Amino acid sequence: MKEKIITVIGSLNFDIIFKQQRLAVMGETYSADNMTITSGGKGANQAVQCAKLGATTYLVGSVGRDVLGDQLLQDLADYGVNTDYVTRVDATTGVGVVNALEDGALMATISKGANYAMTTERIDEIESLLKRSSIVILQLEIPIEVVEYCIYKAHSLDCFVILNAAPAAAVSANALAKVNCLVVNESEATFYCGELIDDLESALKCGRELYDKTGELLIITLGKNGSVLFDAASHDHVKAMEVESIETTGAGDSFIGAFACQLLDRKEIAAAAGYATRAAAITVTKIGGQPAMPTLRELEMSVPNETGHMV
Repeated sequence: MKEKIITVIGSLNFDIIFKQQRLAVMGETYSADNMTITSGGKGANQAVQCAKLGATTYLVGSVGRDVLGDQLLQDLADYGVNTDYVTRVDATTGVGVVNALEDGALMATISKGANYAMTTERIDEIESLLKRSSIVILQLEIPIEVVEYCIYKAHSLDCFVILNAAPAAAVSANALAKVNCLVVNESEATFYCGELIDDLESALKCGRELYDKTGELLIITLGKNGSVLFDAASHDHVKAMEVESIETTGAGDSFIGAFACQLLDRKEIAAAAGYATRAAAITVTKIGGQPAMPTLRELEMSVPNETGHMV
C-alpha cells in the first residue's frame, strides 16, 4: 500500500566550505575569507529539504563509525529525516570540500568513503520501505550498479523514480528508460547529450534528444536562466527568481526536494517546478546547504513580485 512517503537513497558527506575570492593556482597556497562546516551529501541534502517542507522522509545510506558520522546523523534527526535505514560501516564518513567563489560559482571535491559501502543487498533489505514509498529519489554519489539496481526495483514496485544524475556518469539505457523524472544541470546535460549546454537555447536544442532516453519527464536546471521541463508533448521554461546569491551549495538539491514534495501532493508539473525554483532561490541567499534550505513556512512567506524578485 503506497503512503505519502519520500525515500531518498544516496550519499551523506561532511562538508567543509571555503568562501574565497578565487581559486589557488598550481603551487600556490591561497587563504580563504572564511570557512563553514556543515552536513551535506546530495542524498542527505535532498532528504533534508523534503523533511523541512513537511514530507515524511526516509534516508537510505551509509556513514562511518566516526564522529563525522555521529554529527551527520544528529543533524538529520534534528531536521526530521528518518535515519533508521542509514547504516554504520567500517569506512570513513564521506567528506566534501567546497570552494565557493564571490560570484556564487563553486567547485567541489568529495571523498566517497562510506557512501561506497552501499550494495544491491542493502536495496533488497529495504524492499518493504520501497513498497510503502510513493517517490524514490536517487543521485550518483553511490555505486552506479546500486543506483541502477534500485531504479529497477523501485520501478517494479510502482514508485515514482526521480534520478538526479549528478555527478554525471554513464547510466545504462535500460535503467534510464525506467526513470520517471531525470534531473540534470548544464554540465550534466552536456555530458549526456555530448554537446555543450550552457544557456536556454542550447538546452532547448539538445533536451528533446535526452528526454527520449528517459521514461516520462526531463528537467534541465540552468542556474540564473531557470529550468526547462520536457515531457512527451512539449517543453516549458520556468524562469529563475532574482535574488542576491551568496553561495550555491545545495541549490540543486533544494530544487529536487521541493519538487518531489509538490509531486507528493499531486501538484501540476510546471507549478511544482516554480515552487522548487523558489526554494532554490532562498537557499542560495545563505551559506551552507542544509541550514540554508527553507522550511515550509519560509517558502510560503516568500513570493516573487512582478519583476521576479523575491519578497
